[in-house]
Amino acid sequence: MGALAYLLKNRFYIGEVVYRGAVHGGEQTPIVDRALFAAVQAKLAARARARRCRLRGSPALLSGRLFDNRGNRMSPSHANKGGARYRYYVSQAVLQGKPSPPGLVSRVPAAETEALVVAALRSHLSASGAGEQLPDNDRDLLDRHLERATLTPNHLELRLRQIIEPAQAHGPANDGSSGSPIATVTTITVPWSSPVPAAVKGVIHVPAHNTPIKASRREALLIAIAKARQWIDDLADGRAASFAVIARREGKAERHIRLLAPLAFVSPRIVAALLDGTAPADLTLTKLARALPYCWAEQERRVGPSAPFHG
Repeated sequence: MGALAYLLKNRFYIGEVVYRGAVHGGEQTPIVDRALFAAVQAKLAARARARRCRLRGSPALLSGRLFDNRGNRMSPSHANKGGARYRYYVSQAVLQGKPSPPGLVSRVPAAETEALVVAALRSHLSASGAGEQLPDNDRDLLDRHLERATLTPNHLELRLRQIIEPAQAHGPANDGSSGSPIATVTTITVPWSSPVPAAVKGVIHVPAHNTPIKASRREALLIAIAKARQWIDDLADGRAASFAVIARREGKAERHIRLLAPLAFVSPRIVAALLDGTAPADLTLTKLARALPYCWAEQERRVGPSAPFHG
């Protein structure tokens, strides 16, 4: 309800003007009673809190934020096979039995998509020099900064929101008085291709080699790679002085951080194999991180011949 929410929150109707986050008295005549306006704001806030609680109770990080390339919301779903639980996001067009147009991104593996979004979001915010401590918790990060993610056959489009407190704003209008935070919106694109055939129903996304890597293991590897990249960025940009500082922040032993840090330099082809589910089934976090060579070709050779690293 984006357009409706904008109208319901617009202070112009009670005789005020918002400029750069600060509220000023306007010259226009109010057309909405202030008590009624306040009641509406309270109801909107209550609905937003209830929605956040529902989302926090779900393992699906992108629930309510992920859309296909036709504008349909993608909802969490899952399938069970061989004792393993496979999570997906499925287009509402498919769930409602609507005809699927050519090129529709109808179903994607959840863990890989979530890990890609989180990694891209952290990387962009770190590179943008936002100057803020990003939340360690992925759900808090998405709640604060991600408005919408749209999947197309070739890329992932992220619409990001950065909240700037009034004290951080600059310009003649900022007189130090209190005011509402300022939200800036940015759109970025991330290369991506769907590993899931659009027309297949049931348990899908089974890798081509004889035994698929477990979804939980694949998710753990992708999250560890994303975190390692964040740690290296923090060290390079001066947000963390040492691995010991990062270890205290993460609540882990420094030895654990040093073991996983090389994952920041994993070959892009290995990451792609994890994303599309073709990585070897026996690939573990320890096997990938321990004594990781800096040569990508050597990394791919050590990971094993099962993954399609050629071409």
